[in-house]
Amino acid sequence: MNGALQSAKFSSIPSATGGIARLACTLLREIGKDAAAIITRVKARPEQVYDDAIRLEVPKQIKILELVSEELQDGLLGFHLACSVDLREVGLVYYVIASSDRFADALSNAKRYCAIMNEGVCLQVKHDDRTVSITLDYVDIERMTDRHQIEFWLTTIIRILRQVTDTRLAPHRLKIRHRRSETPAEMKIFFGCDIEFGAESDEIILPTSVTSLPIVGRDNYLNELLRQYAETALADRSKQHTAHRSAVERVLPQLLPHAKASMSNVAKQLGVSTRTLSRKLREEGAPFTVILDETRAALAKAYLAERDLPVTEIAWLLGYREVSSFTHAFKRWTGKTPQQFRSASLSCQCDNT
Repeated sequence: MNGALQSAKFSSIPSATGGIARLACTLLREIGKDAAAIITRVKARPEQVYDDAIRLEVPKQIKILELVSEELQDGLLGFHLACSVDLREVGLVYYVIASSDRFADALSNAKRYCAIMNEGVCLQVKHDDRTVSITLDYVDIERMTDRHQIEFWLTTIIRILRQVTDTRLAPHRLKIRHRRSETPAEMKIFFGCDIEFGAESDEIILPTSVTSLPIVGRDNYLNELLRQYAETALADRSKQHTAHRSAVERVLPQLLPHAKASMSNVAKQLGVSTRTLSRKLREEGAPFTVILDETRAALAKAYLAERDLPVTEIAWLLGYREVSSFTHAFKRWTGKTPQQFRSASLSCQCDNT
């Protein structure tokens, strides 16, 4: 496998910093229990849990929390971890929030940068005349497989907002999608509001007046600097998100001639199973059939710009056995036949000379 394909090695998506799993496993160790068996059981590597520089797949974090909860017989593990964690351990995103100017800015920054911490969680903020709501949606993760991670997030968000505003901020209402037979008293005391379990969303609903609250540690210069770091981190994550698509796009032009650009042949070139390739591309929001179609369209336009390259040869280079099949596909892409597109392209070139 060449260097380009090595760089597109298939890592699991979505991933997280693993901080919540690290807290849970550290708690086990502190009471004399070994977390190694749990880490092995979820097929994670110890360094993914104990090294904050190495990311952990979100489903594995969810499973670790579930198993630690069972080991400790703590049905509120996520909530308890969030209540005790030093908020500075949240890292860069916490400091961006804590240095924001006002509450509304803090929410905006939290929304933009939360994926740095956990790609499986999408934070949305909505306003109306009376309330502002913070909604957590799961990305490529089955929400109902988890209760501890989501309760950790909801609790931590409230703790952060209280700390950065130096208030005893209480939601109007808290909605949680998973069910509990009854509302735990300590959760109701902490949040200071009614909690609706079995709701249609995971949502913190606050009075709209909070958006004007100042942040006690606001520092415009520091915030600007930290946001630059956060933008870099976000860009790095985005590049990794398209690594699999990019790898497929590099391989396809080699396989299209002779109609060899099948999912199985591409997967073989990349050194993964067909099933794995299909799943990874879906996680990136780019099914193989879409990438194949878009790659063919882009290559067709590039090939047609070469006036000496016959349409019959272009059809072959794109994996079409019949020119009529290529013509039909090209009309679907552009509304023109290959010849019409080439004529228009050459006409534009002449007009510009």
